[in-house]
Amino acid sequence: VQLQASGGGSVPAGGSLRVSCRASGDRFSLYSAGWFRQAPGKEREFVAAMPRTNGRTYKADSVKGRFTISRDDAKSTVYLQMNNLKPEDTAVYYCAAVFGTMYADSFYVDDAEYDHWGQGTLVTVSS
Repeated sequence: VQLQASGGGSVPAGGSLRVSCRASGDRFSLYSAGWFRQAPGKEREFVAAMPRTNGRTYKADSVKGRFTISRDDAKSTVYLQMNNLKPEDTAVYYCAAVFGTMYADSFYVDDAEYDHWGQGTLVTVSS
């Protein structure tokens, strides 16, 4: 499956933004999906994930209460709605996917468990 992220941009602190990731090349409903981000000079970190089934979601503590991950399999797209953005949310946001589901919930936060990656979209939050 190929992933194409879009929707990044520049917003002031407290603003909102939704980034999208459209999949192609295979049935997206067969894949679990996640979002990661990488800020300048820092390692890539987990943001949120959503398995292909059961509707559960996983989020990093730093974004709980502010970010929401969702998916529309009919559109082969996973979304990340980001509210109350903070300057520390500034990063390149990457979507990722893995076929099926993880063996354990804890695997969803590990970027090494994902096989497919989008190109990234830049989100800049100004103070």
